[in-house]
Amino acid sequence: MGKKQMLTGALAACMFLTSGMTALADRVDAVIDKPYVALGADLKESERAKVLELLGVTEAELKDYDVVTITNEDEHKYLDSYLDAGVIGTRALSSVMVVGKEAGNGINVSTNNISYCTSGMYRNALITAGVEDADITVAGPFSISGTAALVGAIKAYETMTGEEVPEVNLDAANNELVITGEIVESVGDPEKVEQLMALVKQEVAEGAVSGSEDIKNLVKQAADELEIRLSDEDRDKITGLMDKIDGLDLNVDAIKEQAKDLYHKLENLDFNFDAESVGNFFTRIIDAIVGFFQDLFS
Repeated sequence: MGKKQMLTGALAACMFLTSGMTALADRVDAVIDKPYVALGADLKESERAKVLELLGVTEAELKDYDVVTITNEDEHKYLDSYLDAGVIGTRALSSVMVVGKEAGNGINVSTNNISYCTSGMYRNALITAGVEDADITVAGPFSISGTAALVGAIKAYETMTGEEVPEVNLDAANNELVITGEIVESVGDPEKVEQLMALVKQEVAEGAVSGSEDIKNLVKQAADELEIRLSDEDRDKITGLMDKIDGLDLNVDAIKEQAKDLYHKLENLDFNFDAESVGNFFTRIIDAIVGFFQDLFS
């Protein structure tokens, strides 16, 4: 498997931690701290044992958990619209454990044998999906992309909450993970890219911008503040994503609550988006160029 195929496959792993659900505070007590496990259907006996070990569950204990099985057909059902079928592959191997927590816990993600997608990338997309207050562990029997685990997260959340995933949230969250991974490949600094996506998303959710042009200006200013060099293509990708996120009913307070440490870092930035000032900046550049040539030929 080539490097690009591995990275793209890993993005597929990321994409299915993105089911949108309601807050766990309203769930019955039995849900809190009760694990929900999703296992890849194509795990061999030794691979299954390894995954369970990484999830901290014994085969004997598994009977007390809510368990779902994820097939390769499930993966293709959710992923074919985003990735080439050959990248998704033919075996469902990776798995996930989701533990519902009390309000205020936030979203915590850990990975084992998932080679590319970071915990922060997972968490950002989970926030877009509307997931709240859960500890999530993703594991593979060896270093793999993890697509089955993420499809499993959808089923685990639906089992845990009794609610279906809103399609618009799921689509936006999946889109966010794909684009985040592409920007990370381009920029080379996952943490800064995670901060960029979170910062822009916060401003969009707060209604600080309206329309593609303002969002594009916002992306540029946020990237400058974080000292990230984006290509025009990168900015266009993020702008398109944020146009989609702008149509979601996201709770800004809930967004910040689910990733307190990340948003605390963002609050320390000297960032105050001003659409008018950004637009005026480019206007001043054009005026200066025009003035230069007028003086040159006068």
